[in-house]
Amino acid sequence: MYFVTGTDTDVGKTIATAQLLRGFVATGQSAVGMKPVAAGCEWRNGKLWNSDVAAHAAASNIAAPAHLACPYLFEAPISPHLVAKDAGRVLDLDLMVSAAEQLQTLADVVLVEGAGGWYAPLSEDASMADLAKRLQAPVILVVGMRLGCLNHAMLSAEAILAAGLPLAGWIANQVDSEMPRYADNVQYLQTHLPAPLLAEIAYSVDAQNRALSAKSIEALACRVGAKHTINN
Repeated sequence: MYFVTGTDTDVGKTIATAQLLRGFVATGQSAVGMKPVAAGCEWRNGKLWNSDVAAHAAASNIAAPAHLACPYLFEAPISPHLVAKDAGRVLDLDLMVSAAEQLQTLADVVLVEGAGGWYAPLSEDASMADLAKRLQAPVILVVGMRLGCLNHAMLSAEAILAAGLPLAGWIANQVDSEMPRYADNVQYLQTHLPAPLLAEIAYSVDAQNRALSAKSIEALACRVGAKHTINN
């Protein structure tokens, strides 16, 4: 199991998660994605539908039950703690961890994609970081390569390590196709982040439908091991 976080919202966590899932599948493993909470859904055929959850399903080779793949779905595209409060609901960490545990019995690899950044709140007292700590899974950091990413990446890595979790590696996602000095920024992070660069995702309209290379998947597996368990 891995926890996928990002330096901010809209940095390509879903693109990276989908490419990771396809990469694991290509190496002969069963892989499934999980989105603990998804805000910003639309109604389709009487049910809430979310593009991130759909992207996971398309990239996975396991047909996960909907209530495990995404325990919480909300229509409004706002912070999870606010949309849950507006709906009169409480985002239950125990329920999220239980869903992840059940998914882990179905697949070799489970990728849990957080919402927003590392400290995105789930309530007044809990954040995505707290969920990651409950899962005790190695963390993959997706860096949205754009102006300001160096600061966000360094702070995120520091917070992940301060939580006592292993930073398995980071992925450079080129969200700005015209970012000045892109290569220099990647080089700086390669030198200063305390984890290896697993892959670079070039800007592309169909990036979500591609797969990370076997080399990237092997590097990830070698760093933290192929299987992980949840320690509550």
